[in-house]
Parts: sequence; structure tokens; C-alpha cells
Amino acid sequence: MTPFRIGCGAGFQGDRIEPAADLANRGELDVLVFECLAERTIALAQQARMKDPEAGYDPLLERRLRATLPGCVRHGTRIITNMGAANPWAGAAKARAILAELGLSLKVAVVTGDDVSGSIAGYSLDETGETAQALGPRLVSANAYIGVSGIVEALAQGADIVICGRVSDPALFLAPLVHHFGWALNDYEKLGRGTLIGHLLECSAQITGGYFADPGVKDVPNLAHIGFPLAEVTADGNAIITKLDNTGGMITPATCTEQLLYEIHDPARYIQPDVVADFSGVTFTSVGPDRVAIGGATGHPPTGQLKVSVAYRDGWLGEGQISYAGVNARQRAGLARSILDQRLTDPKIDERLGQLIGSDDDMRLRYAARCADAATAQMIGEEVESLYLCGPAAGGGVTKSVREIFAIASTLIPSDEVSISAEILGETHEVA
Repeated sequence: MTPFRIGCGAGFQGDRIEPAADLANRGELDVLVFECLAERTIALAQQARMKDPEAGYDPLLERRLRATLPGCVRHGTRIITNMGAANPWAGAAKARAILAELGLSLKVAVVTGDDVSGSIAGYSLDETGETAQALGPRLVSANAYIGVSGIVEALAQGADIVICGRVSDPALFLAPLVHHFGWALNDYEKLGRGTLIGHLLECSAQITGGYFADPGVKDVPNLAHIGFPLAEVTADGNAIITKLDNTGGMITPATCTEQLLYEIHDPARYIQPDVVADFSGVTFTSVGPDRVAIGGATGHPPTGQLKVSVAYRDGWLGEGQISYAGVNARQRAGLARSILDQRLTDPKIDERLGQLIGSDDDMRLRYAARCADAATAQMIGEEVESLYLCGPAAGGGVTKSVREIFAIASTLIPSDEVSISAEILGETHEVA
């Protein structure tokens, strides 16, 4: 049987687009996955949606689709992504508009159910010990890390593009494997193996040498044109991790090992929505240049609970920066910091940090504070700016900013309290 080819087109919201377009054009992929969410990312997306009800999806969604759709259409490659972020419906609407403009009739699916903001009032937050209800109007969002079921249903209904919100990162890759190979959702060995594949691919160039590189210690060739990874997967759930020819970076057992351990606090119990994956017996074997065979993963039944990422308002950040250069620059910057410490004594300032950045004759002072309200946060930058004439001597290049702080906390919710659905061309399909 021909291996199933699945590639990673993004490992975070701001990832490069060029390597994804290369995968779409030359990768002959069955599926291209864009993994673009993090806890901070979805909180910012919620913030954008509050300002504009039509926003809240990944700001690079349009550019990514325009860059990769020609190659994907040519090769029959499906696209799966969490670029829906806080507003999958709006992201799907944008995708449909792009398809219409390009004269393409691909089917777009929306997977929802991750938004559990109406269901977590009584659950305690791990970081604070308080219930979500105690946040009151400060609560912005609560998104559960859902599993493969919605994506599998969307693919079964013929979707060419699947747009999700908060889905567990490896599940974006596991879902098309479950659909393609017909894996049972209680075949935990195969689900564990598929989760390993997803975990290795999910951070794009991290596994092809980007995050691995350390000059003189771990040298990686041609980082300026690094390629993104793909996996050639067989029905038993094992795979070869590789990348396209004539791209920068490298794939070796060492790069794979580093990615395996990324965000893993217990390799024998990597808890996911669909399976508790066991990576303790994983092997990496080089089978050619930039080709690593992976095996040895397994899995166990899931816990029955889903992690929830909770975003809430947590004050305002005020910041100001100023530079000092020349003789005695460090001392002048230090004096400036001391002046700010003495002047900024408002009780609405919850915490502060003054940093000296640079060298003895070229020093940048950054002064930031978390404040209870926007007006107090505004005062931080104003006080930094006042140093221009109020001393010490020869400050310059002031910048100042104010932004609302969105904090992140987490909790667990029973998976049977989360209702997942997949909608394709106006048809809604409830998922168990």
C-alpha cells in the first residue's frame, strides 16, 4: 500500500508561508496541516473578536490559503487547520470567499464544540484555585482541547478544507490517519502511534533543525531556506519523517529526539483527548539522508477529561523605554530607573520591572508595570517620556505603550460534557 503523506504547513501563528507552499507544490501530500494555535494565540484571537465580531480567526489564513491552494488542488491535498481560532465560522466564511474568487468548488467544513465558556462556572482553575465563576465579567473565553471526532466526521462527509478552533495539536494529524486507515477509536496502540506522528510534525521546522540549531555545537545546513516536515505513514501507524529535497535543515534521530521531548513531562503518559500515548519505547532509525523511521509508540485509554484553556482579563500593562549612550550610559540609565521607582508609587500598580539592556556605553532602559486600570498604565510611559528634560542627561528614543493583559489559566472538564459538531455545506453532523 502506498504510504499516506501528511505534511505540516505551520507550527505557530507567525510561521513562514514559503515552506508550506513548497510542500503543497512538490510534496504530493494527501493532507497538509496548519497548526497555528497556542494558549496566548487564542486569547489574542478572542480579544480581536471582541473588537470586531467578524475577526478572531488567524490573520494569515487568507495568505496561507492563497499560497497553498493551487498546489493542493493540483495534487488533491486536503487542508486541516485550527486557524479558525476564536471564530471558526468567520474563518470558514473567508475561506469560502477565497474559493469563490478563485473559481474553486472545494467543500469547507467547520468543527465546533471547543468553546465551553458556558459550562465551566463551577470548575476550579489550577493556577489560582478559584472557580471560573469567581472571574465574573473578567472571563473572556474557555476553550477545551478537543480530539479527532469532529475532523474525522468532516472528512467522512467529503470536506476538502477543515477549519477548527481549539483542537489538540497532535489530533490535527491523527484525525486524517484515523479516517484514511479506518482505525477504531479504541485501537489505542494505533492512536498512540498516530499521536507520535502528530507530535513530531506539529512544530514545523523544529524537527527539521530550526530549534535544534546551535552554531559550533549542533550545526544545521541552510537554515535560511529550511524545509518543513512530512510523514510517510503506513496502515500500522509507523512512519518515516522526512522533508523535501533541496530544502534547508536536516532530519536526524537527534532532531527527532529533541522534538519528541518537547512539552512532554512524562513520555510514558502523554495525555491527549483520544488516547494516553506512551512514547517510552519509541525508536528513531536513520534510513537515508533526512529520512528517519519511527516506531515503538503505543497508547492507553483516555482519561475521560479534557484540558480547558481559560482566558481572563488581568489588568493593564504600561511600558516605556528610553536609551542612553556614551560615557557613563549605564549609570545614567540606572539613575533613570531609580527615579521611576521613586515616582511610580500609585497603589494601582500591582507589580513592576525595570530592565537595563545593552552595554556600558549603549544602554536601553525598559520600564514596565502591571496596573489595575488603563489610566494608571498610561502613566508609566508618560513618566518615562518626562525623563527627556527632567533628567538624567541625554536620554533619547522614547517609546511607550499600553495594552490590556489577558491571563491564561487551565482546568479540566469531563469529555462527555463537550458536544462536538462538524458542519459541511450547510449540513450539521453531531459527533458523539
